[in-house]
Amino acid sequence: MPDYAKHFRGKKITMLGLGLLGRGLHDAKFLIECGATLLITDMKSKKDLVTSVAELKHYRKIKYVFGKHRLEDFEKCDMVLKAARVPLDSPYIAHARKCGIPIEMDASLFVRLANEVTIVGITGTRGKTTTTYLIYEILKAAGKRVYLGGNIRGMATLPLIKKIKRGDIVVLELDSWQLQGFGDAKISPHIAVFTNFLDDHLDYYHNDRKLYFEDKACIFKFQKKEDVLITGEQVFPVIKKKYRVHAKRSLVVGAGAVPRSWKLRVPGAHFCANVALAIAVAKKMGIPLAVAKKTVENFPGVPGRLERLKDVGGKLVYNDTCATTPDATLAALQAVGQKKNVLLILGGHDKKLDMKKLISQLPLFCKTVVLLPGSGTERISALVHKYKKLDIVEVGTLKDAVDAAFRKAAKGDIILFSPAFASFGMFKNEYDRGDQFRAMIQSLRA
Repeated sequence: MPDYAKHFRGKKITMLGLGLLGRGLHDAKFLIECGATLLITDMKSKKDLVTSVAELKHYRKIKYVFGKHRLEDFEKCDMVLKAARVPLDSPYIAHARKCGIPIEMDASLFVRLANEVTIVGITGTRGKTTTTYLIYEILKAAGKRVYLGGNIRGMATLPLIKKIKRGDIVVLELDSWQLQGFGDAKISPHIAVFTNFLDDHLDYYHNDRKLYFEDKACIFKFQKKEDVLITGEQVFPVIKKKYRVHAKRSLVVGAGAVPRSWKLRVPGAHFCANVALAIAVAKKMGIPLAVAKKTVENFPGVPGRLERLKDVGGKLVYNDTCATTPDATLAALQAVGQKKNVLLILGGHDKKLDMKKLISQLPLFCKTVVLLPGSGTERISALVHKYKKLDIVEVGTLKDAVDAAFRKAAKGDIILFSPAFASFGMFKNEYDRGDQFRAMIQSLRA
């Protein structure tokens, strides 16, 4: 039996959160196959989690608690595996700690158990997914044995322990919640990349940016002197002001580091910044620049992130569903809206972020703004309507939004789905929102 399996064999594990994105599902399968006994507790109902539960129906060593959590489930177990977004002040996690129960998270537990592999971790408010994929593709093109994990849709990191071998590289996208696990374990990646730091998730962090940054900072806080830290220009002053960087080989990189002769397929200065970070990682790892150049020039982007879908009757359509903040939507407008010809589909669930800058910029890029329903939309509706020369359309569904955008668009215009808000209420998550939008567009004749 492998060492990793021995670590879990015979253990009673409480999983706090199963979810629908696949991470909890794959973790559960892995732990059962290692010989653990699971109790899975989730605030969602069995009906809400029906697809995940169906995938686990053949596993006997699982008990479920749906629609609630119980303190007793956090006191008579060997470990709690905590999902992302568990509240900072969760009484169940506090109770487990009081009872001396170890609290683990998927990605950080993997890193603790992975021996003699190089961990490349990427975080930041925006750009971390694209930067992660760029680094992964460059390393793969260079012939490295490399794996992708972390905050990747449908993927759990812990089960990668079955595949990795000595000398492998694992590239992890790490959000602030996953980095909580790194903070608890007091570990950081060997190569840490910090793209930027902007307002987001302040509803989760009780409107305290310091708490948000503290979690993000775990990407480098526990690095050793031989480790590497690569940051974007925007975030480095914040890091320098607050922390002593332990990694000797630290580097600050800006979008200008990308050679102008390189032909990028994704527009925008924000993408150039992501490319610059990926190039810096490649250099640190001894990858020839020619390999990085070829990979970057062939990189089509990541689904849901300023994803160019198709040209429909001379109207170019972009899916930017993962833009859940005003900064992200503004970056998208700056990338594609140079001719004031954008029909922007905007709106959704409120995360209590400052929308004033984005709204003030809408007339510079947009000819029409189509507003989806949601608590965030309700908050900004009056502000948007103040711009009398801006064509505003309010709709009830995503299909209505697509229909309205095409009805208003002329040949040469750009239809940009970049909501600036979360997806809760109308959709399961931002991926579901993007999938629905993509399906609607792909069904249209070019």
